[in-house]
Amino acid sequence: MPHYTSYDAAELHYRVLGKAPGEAPLVCLAGGPARDAAYLGDLGGLDAHHTLIVPDGRGTGASPPPSDPAAYAFPALARDLETLRVHLGLDRFPLLAHDAACATAQAYAGAHPERLSHLVLVTPGSRLQGELPSDAEEIFESRATEEWWVDAYVAVHTLPETSDLTEVRSLLLRAAPMAYARWDAAQRAHAATEPEQLNPVPRAGFWQGVDEATRMDLLERLHGVDCPVLVVTGDRDAVTGMRAGEAVAASFRSARLKPLHEVGHYPWVDEPELFRPLVEEFLRGGG
Repeated sequence: MPHYTSYDAAELHYRVLGKAPGEAPLVCLAGGPARDAAYLGDLGGLDAHHTLIVPDGRGTGASPPPSDPAAYAFPALARDLETLRVHLGLDRFPLLAHDAACATAQAYAGAHPERLSHLVLVTPGSRLQGELPSDAEEIFESRATEEWWVDAYVAVHTLPETSDLTEVRSLLLRAAPMAYARWDAAQRAHAATEPEQLNPVPRAGFWQGVDEATRMDLLERLHGVDCPVLVVTGDRDAVTGMRAGEAVAASFRSARLKPLHEVGHYPWVDEPELFRPLVEEFLRGGG
């Protein structure tokens, strides 16, 4: 597995999927926060026409934990990304991020806007924007007639009171259907990987040490990002909802907001034939 040496001499690992000579690879950041990047898979087949670079963040996958816990915070993870860019010899590159990793991607865009050719933010939350929209809960409630709903409801409301990791993993699996548009075989198989991909310590450190002044400065910098930005949401995403994506898109000078119908928190799992062409067209056309 290839690796690079980051700013603090840590050896961090990444995977390479697909092979598309002559163009900059698409760097893909996993969310969670701090979930093993294996859950991204090939992002619905994006590796057929693009080289995908999928880093393992600090303390996840093959990458070791840092000596300083502050390195788990998303602005520090953006520093790792810049080191990876230098290692890969890229002048500019397209960046895709999912879920919480959209905060890392925004921190990188604010710090290094000249390095990005395209930015794709998939089902982001809006904690960075200081907003906690309620529509994810509304989407969840709207699905109360589905057979999995009662068990998922109990699991969701038990999770905040649970600290035992084994129980947390069990509850997450019971709550998993809320993250998908359907609960079919593909969705079940994808959800089954989550419990063993959790990394509690990196997860806890992801938002630490980011004070209000830092957050506001980052948001101000986003207005200076001039690369094309695509924000993808799903109308059945009961994890982050759709309004969070709207808030994220509004943070940029110009961003394309694309809501997908009958899609949950993992668009490449629910509707790969919608998600993949959307991203490919955006990367080709730049808008």
